[in-house]
Amino acid sequence: MLKKAFIFIVSCLCTLLIFTNLNNNHVNADTKTYNIGTDVTYPPFEFANKNNQYVGIDIDLMKAIAKEEGFKVNIRPIGFNSAVQSLQSGQIDGVIAGMAITDERKQKFDFSKPYYKTGFIMAVAKNSNITSLKQLRGKRVALKTGTAAANYALSLKDKYGFKTVTFDDSDNMYNDVVNGNSVACFEDIPVMQYAIQTGTKLKIVTKPAQSGYYGFAVMKGKNQELLHKFDDGLAKLKKNGGYDKIVNRYINQNTIAEQKKANENSNNEHTFIGLLKQNSGVFLNGLWKTIYLTILGIIGATIFGIIIGFLGVIPNKFAQGVSTTVIYIFRGLPLLVLALFIYNGIPSLTGTKIPAFIAGIITLTLNEGAYTAAFVKGGIEAVDKGQMEAARSLGLSFGKAMKKIILPQGIKIMVPSFVNQFIITLKDTSILSIIGILELTQTGKIIIARNLEGFKVWAIIGLMYLIVITVLTWISNYLQKKMNN
Repeated sequence: MLKKAFIFIVSCLCTLLIFTNLNNNHVNADTKTYNIGTDVTYPPFEFANKNNQYVGIDIDLMKAIAKEEGFKVNIRPIGFNSAVQSLQSGQIDGVIAGMAITDERKQKFDFSKPYYKTGFIMAVAKNSNITSLKQLRGKRVALKTGTAAANYALSLKDKYGFKTVTFDDSDNMYNDVVNGNSVACFEDIPVMQYAIQTGTKLKIVTKPAQSGYYGFAVMKGKNQELLHKFDDGLAKLKKNGGYDKIVNRYINQNTIAEQKKANENSNNEHTFIGLLKQNSGVFLNGLWKTIYLTILGIIGATIFGIIIGFLGVIPNKFAQGVSTTVIYIFRGLPLLVLALFIYNGIPSLTGTKIPAFIAGIITLTLNEGAYTAAFVKGGIEAVDKGQMEAARSLGLSFGKAMKKIILPQGIKIMVPSFVNQFIITLKDTSILSIIGILELTQTGKIIIARNLEGFKVWAIIGLMYLIVITVLTWISNYLQKKMNN
């Protein structure tokens, strides 16, 4: 049994590696298609419009350059911090996300020629009395993870004596200041100006500092052809007027006025019913992706967990040691850390890309599988040991005794735990938004980035989770009653 289990595990791993490599070969076969990472919400450079399609200066510029230079791009809105990590691990080919060109970043990345001027400013709530950095002493300041504006703020932290809190996206950072949890935030001036002009209740109180430029980034020494194409395309767009057309599309006064009016007067999308009508398709797509992830994850976790759980009850010390170690490691690792390690850590070590969806399934399989293994092992061990001894004394082999006597009783103990693990897996899929998987939680972030209706959107998403979990709980209770009859 140990040998068969070992062969099965190796076969599964080999199949997964073959699938991953085939996927990579398919992507690499078309050398003119590049995966480009960008932010989730950073208007006017990248944000989701009312149709939940990603638009903005960066998005349109990248697509226009790709068209001009004759290559294709796969835009992946995974958040600024995740995009930078994915670039470093080789999961994507470049990043365009309002990324300021700094000397520190030049040590790791190669940048294109600058395409937009920027600078860093401090903003506070509209009714705030804070007008200078000196007034920040002892107070909390909101920052966005991994940004140059955040680095600028951190360089001032000791001098002015303020505390900091970080967020993964701009909207949560702004809301933290608007709601009074933080007294100020630091942001790039064009982004903050656009946010204020379109209705965000903040005001700028400092002059731009450390003026610089945005650039398109690739890993140092890699994807030089893509970098040259970007520079050539940018030069052509500036010459033929395409660049100005793209920029003016998002920052001219008419566009800003329209966006502000939409934010203030679009009552249809600012009620619960309106939100559901406007975003029903997006909500359902997010829910379907969540359920799909859950089903594949629980199948993988069940197979993995049963194998590891059985290894823990086989009368073999090595097998038991393997089971105990695997359960200890994958139950001990936080799911977020495991997801980032698989998606970014392994590729940076091996040079082999792992698609985000595959990385998500592997993460769920290992994490949830460890818990499954624990209750499989516990369920079998809960059956009185005397029954195995009696079966063996009657001449039954270990395998037959397990199959005929122990497992039927152990399964009754395990079934409720299996259903509960399904529920836990469903909830854990929300963490996979960190690697850019567009499941229900990530869908909510995108919708909120446009309408700022955080309470209502999260209430709707929470209700969707509760409905699915309630159905699964009913199934669990039904199975328990059936097993007990």
